[in-house]
Amino acid sequence: MKYYMLPPELFAYNRERFAKKMAADSLAIFHSNDLMPRSGDTYFPFRQNSGLFYLCGIDQPDTVLVLFPGCVKDTYEEVLFIKRTDEFTARWQGATLTREMAAHLSGIRRVHWIDEMGSIMHELVLLAKRVYVNLGEHDRFFTEVPSRDMRALKQLQERYPAHKYHRAAPLLKKLMMIKSAWEVDLIRQAVDITGAAFRKVLAMVEPGVQEYEVEAEITAEFLRQRATGHAYEPIVASGPHTCTLHYTRNNRKCQNGDLLLLDIGAEYANYASDITRTIPVSGQFSPRQRQVYESVLSIFYFARSGMTPGITLEELQKEVGRFAEKKLVELGLLHPSDLQRQNPEAPLYKQFFLHGVSHHLGLDVHDPANRYDPLLAGMVLTCEPGIYLPAENIGIRLENDILITDEGPVDLAARIPIEAEEIEDIMQLRAEGWAGLIMP
Repeated sequence: MKYYMLPPELFAYNRERFAKKMAADSLAIFHSNDLMPRSGDTYFPFRQNSGLFYLCGIDQPDTVLVLFPGCVKDTYEEVLFIKRTDEFTARWQGATLTREMAAHLSGIRRVHWIDEMGSIMHELVLLAKRVYVNLGEHDRFFTEVPSRDMRALKQLQERYPAHKYHRAAPLLKKLMMIKSAWEVDLIRQAVDITGAAFRKVLAMVEPGVQEYEVEAEITAEFLRQRATGHAYEPIVASGPHTCTLHYTRNNRKCQNGDLLLLDIGAEYANYASDITRTIPVSGQFSPRQRQVYESVLSIFYFARSGMTPGITLEELQKEVGRFAEKKLVELGLLHPSDLQRQNPEAPLYKQFFLHGVSHHLGLDVHDPANRYDPLLAGMVLTCEPGIYLPAENIGIRLENDILITDEGPVDLAARIPIEAEEIEDIMQLRAEGWAGLIMP
């Protein structure tokens, strides 16, 4: 791992909270993600299962965590199974964690090799009446690829058909929606790394630069600052591509007069950031670009101010939509009479502001969450309004990551330039040969 060691207290705290939500006489089993085949004899880069990482902090394949609160077998309330290092693996790929290292990282005292798991698990399952399984549920995502947890569930059901099986995901969602101070610090670090990369971009973007060159600059800064990499595939979209919401080809030459939309986020210690900025390739917005930009920025400030405890995302979206309508009228894109006749189920602003204004953020860029729950202090969400005008080659989105508190929203990305004038000033410094002065 590139990142610094995380405090084991974080994972002990998470396990304690999860255990308190489990039914009596039950155990919970969490598996690491698979190494996913790429082609030939190679794999895609490994990324740990978020649920398992949240509870133990172990960042390697072939890992299993078992939680059994109140287990009658002494010291078996928390058990971690990890892969045994063999001489061949150590020689070719580097040694995996020792049992002592895994105990130190996770705060779990009882650590076994995964090849010892069969007999231990057999006894533990027979001591329990219920089994929680982690199936990685997400209400906007479904995959045909069976996870290791899904395969393990089928084996358990065949071998122990009289047990009751429960979903771990609803419990995890409730817990993971509220970030501890440790987690907020990790997200803030990911945001700061992303901000540093954005400033690097401001220092190098000019007409003629390729989108992939901008992506390379971002990636280099992420890795330079110990990020795991990108929290999601980066969007570096110029000109007409600014109006494509998930454009990731990043293969166009930026031209004079273009806007450049950057939707990027570093991942640090598996925690995501999600930041979007839109800048003028030439260093200065055209009057129309500036007009649309200021409208999006005003929507951003309005939306951010409304991210307070008690409001739901659905309510926030409706309030932001009504404010966006006013800005679209000012831009000459909607007429007040049209708004009076619009279908409430299909508001007209959605022609220009196509996506939601916010989503939860954490170990995943679209963190699993109960979208109908009201916001609570400790949640971290994005704030990301946008206006897209394909006929004018103008797509502008602005996005920061917001911590919900009882005292009001805290913008974790407040230090990243967002005002149009500040962006133009920084890019002008670049043009005058003072790029070294733009870093904070």
